[in-house]
Amino acid sequence: MDSTTVLLVDDEPFFLETLEKRMDLPGFHVLTAAGGKEGLAVLAERADVDVVLLDMQMPGMDGIQVLREIRRAYPLIVVIMLSGHTTIESARMGMALGAFDYLIKPCPVDQILARIREAKTQKTVQEQKINEARSL
Repeated sequence: MDSTTVLLVDDEPFFLETLEKRMDLPGFHVLTAAGGKEGLAVLAERADVDVVLLDMQMPGMDGIQVLREIRRAYPLIVVIMLSGHTTIESARMGMALGAFDYLIKPCPVDQILARIREAKTQKTVQEQKINEARSL
């Protein structure tokens, strides 16, 4: 598998820093954003983001608002929602809006990495289908 570019969007600096360090592995390129608006700004500048790991509860712009914007502007980017304060309703809404998965904090890093790898595979398959359709 090619390198996977992951954007971590979370308002908790310690969580961002810790996860960024834990994901410093071959095959991963990790970007961080300290909130929803900053995350969307990173996406506007970077065409290579494959997966967004998105916190649900952030001040200013929450995860659902950010997810809506990502789906509208960047439909091929795969979004995995994360929350330490989950409700069934927010999980259901995130999935209905097109999130790939919804993980509960604290979540083992191995589980996060596995879901990111699966998300990247899904994105690659979607891109291949688009390219095949264009060549017809």
